[in-house]
Amino acid sequence: MQGSIRKRGNTWYYSFDLGKVDGKRKRKEKGGFRTKSDAQKALRDALNDYENSGSLLVENNLTFSDYLDYWFDQHIKINCKYKTQQYYKGTIENHLKPELGSYKIKSLTPVRLQEFLNSKYLAGFSKSSLSHFSSLISSSLKMAVYPYKFIKDNPMQYVKIPKINNINTNSKNTKTITLDEFKKITNRFPFGSTFHVPLQIAFLTGLRAGEVCALRWTNIDFNNKTLTVDSTLIDKGQGIFELGTPKTNSSYRSISIGGTLLDILKKHREFQEKNKEKYSIYYFDSDFICTKENGHLVTTGSFKYLSRVINNELNIDFSFHYLRHTHATLLLEGGANIKDIQHRLGHSKLSTTMDTYSHVTKQLEYKTVSILENIIAVK
Repeated sequence: MQGSIRKRGNTWYYSFDLGKVDGKRKRKEKGGFRTKSDAQKALRDALNDYENSGSLLVENNLTFSDYLDYWFDQHIKINCKYKTQQYYKGTIENHLKPELGSYKIKSLTPVRLQEFLNSKYLAGFSKSSLSHFSSLISSSLKMAVYPYKFIKDNPMQYVKIPKINNINTNSKNTKTITLDEFKKITNRFPFGSTFHVPLQIAFLTGLRAGEVCALRWTNIDFNNKTLTVDSTLIDKGQGIFELGTPKTNSSYRSISIGGTLLDILKKHREFQEKNKEKYSIYYFDSDFICTKENGHLVTTGSFKYLSRVINNELNIDFSFHYLRHTHATLLLEGGANIKDIQHRLGHSKLSTTMDTYSHVTKQLEYKTVSILENIIAVK
């Protein structure tokens, strides 16, 4: 296919034949080029687009804000879990739209996007946050190139994340509690209280908060001493909770549990049966394990109250997720196989476990060297 160029007034135009559309002959024409060579290059690009895809890249004035809404509805809502959707939505509304939303999508340049990441770096955002911003922008604009064909090139491919010296990042993000602190916590929330069983399950299994709340009695095999994770409790907001699928495929797992937790669970099941008789028709009967005295489900939202009590009343730095880190750290320090720990935590990759607990594994390296030194000394 060939086209033609011509000069009209002080600017140049190109045009080429599109063939018959709806029975009528159509031509594509575009002008406004300052030089003949500019028009020739634009013609080559337009012909290339048309011959490769059968269509033309549509010039549009779509803003980045409107495009993100479109991308979120057409891709994120369909392909991502609810929590991921909410995480992306928060980033889009709180960070991307306020600073980049007014730009036309075709006007987003590597320079402007680099300035955005640099400003977040200077504002003190962590490396993981910067990576998240970068990944979200890049993946959204990648789809704007294909399959949506709103732009020809992804400007984010030329942008670099500022280098950050994250000293002790892992130790900050993987806080743990001591055995003495856990004892103080369970003394404050003894057996029979709302939070005793969720605390014990998280501490003794390393399950995530949502996984703990979603456990049902069918997930416990008392004969084989196993616990199966097949769902998680999702907070939909406004007091609405529902069961959803685990975080990743590796989060579907069956782990071994010891006599300590088995005894607690047996005792708790008997406690639930007594409460059914006590509350009679007012008891909320279900198969869930983590329930209040009246049978209503213990939700992840109530753990905020739990954390406030532990932090303010017991003066212990605490978040429910610390129990997961404490479980993994105790196992690592006790010499457990790291592949087994990976399985218990539901990590899809061993590298995730290694990276998350690198500060612990580094200590174990020193311990290994000490063992070797002691062996040599004996010889």
